[in-house]
Amino acid sequence: MSLFSTDALNPGVRKREVFGWAMFDFANSGYTTVVLTAVFAAYFVGAVADGAEWAAFAWTAALSLSHLIVMFTIPAMGAWADQHAAKKRLLMFTTAGCVLATAALALVGPGAVVLAMLLIVVSNVFFAWGESLVAAFLPELARPQAMGRVSGWGWSLGYCGGMLALGLSLAYVLWAQAQGQKAAEFVPVTMLITAAVFALASLFTLVLLRERAKPQTSLKTGSAWRQSFRQLRSTFQQARRYQDFMWLLACATAYQGGVAVAITLAAIYAEQVIGFAQQETMVLIFVLNIAAMVGAFAFGYWQDRLGHKLALGITLVGWVATCVIAAITTTKGGFWYAAAIAGVCMGSSQSSGRAMAGMLAPPAQLAEFFGLWTFATRVASIIGPLSYGAITWMTGGNQRLAIGSTAVLFVIGLLLLIPVNMKRGREAALQPTNASGH
Repeated sequence: MSLFSTDALNPGVRKREVFGWAMFDFANSGYTTVVLTAVFAAYFVGAVADGAEWAAFAWTAALSLSHLIVMFTIPAMGAWADQHAAKKRLLMFTTAGCVLATAALALVGPGAVVLAMLLIVVSNVFFAWGESLVAAFLPELARPQAMGRVSGWGWSLGYCGGMLALGLSLAYVLWAQAQGQKAAEFVPVTMLITAAVFALASLFTLVLLRERAKPQTSLKTGSAWRQSFRQLRSTFQQARRYQDFMWLLACATAYQGGVAVAITLAAIYAEQVIGFAQQETMVLIFVLNIAAMVGAFAFGYWQDRLGHKLALGITLVGWVATCVIAAITTTKGGFWYAAAIAGVCMGSSQSSGRAMAGMLAPPAQLAEFFGLWTFATRVASIIGPLSYGAITWMTGGNQRLAIGSTAVLFVIGLLLLIPVNMKRGREAALQPTNASGH
């Protein structure tokens, strides 16, 4: 099939391995779609916390704590994975952790606020670790000129996985509601469905994906973690040399904050401000995933032709439009327009950013640099939702102003994207470096 040409792959890489890699996006997307976006977020606010004034803030606080933990662990984990050629081993560990914590969310009932927050923190930390590790395989699989295309394959397949988990959950919810069940009865089952989809689909990744890196045997085993932090510090000290990667990190810190708002607060906004019922929200997120899948797949090809920077810039303009429409619309129909644009932009912006990071990261430090990428996105995931929550709280519950203000994050992202020079950044990444990183 020409769409999936082996010309996009590095020598020795087979299509089945790329399929295995992309299947991890398929596997873990159900977690973000069902747990963070469509079902558990609104369930936490409305049922677990019984609609308390502090409920939305508690939800964003739990997520922010998880992102904080990831920020200070993933860069060193990435460096350790590079040193020990252990990306795949760590990926198995993080997958098991996220699956088990997601399944444990089925234990959360009304009033169990502390348990819910604890499990959200644990599951989201494992999710983020795995997301960073699997991204570090991309430059090993794809040729530089086709990295956007291959990244798009993963993101688009990921949205299929999200739709499968959400579709199965929606079917169960509709059946359960027809039986007269309440959210406290059917939401826990959707957590088990999501965990099962994640576990089964990830088996393709763990079986088919190869670890190509070689252990760096010159390192002293006893001080591996200390050397990981030392290497991380060295990476930050190389900011001048990898200035384009650093500009991209700054850009991602801004625009991913806005994306985090869309992911973690969309269902809450739809239900509390626009007036969606729970099953309507699930249908909305399902359709949004279709748009995101098309956006990720199509933009994967377009960005290799247009240029990664221009492709990302276009999606950021789309995100600004999404925020403005969502802030001013008063009808469900109007919100559907915003959601459709958000879907296309979500898939394409995520795919573009990951491909750009892969282009600008030194080949010998892939997991470490993708650890820095994850560090930046976690900072964003704290800034975005917490600023949304703070604006809502300070304005007496005005979520329209909060979603409108989110557009500022995408505008800042556009401004920080301007200095990025892909050609210069790629040349810097490919220059040989000695053991000290200079």
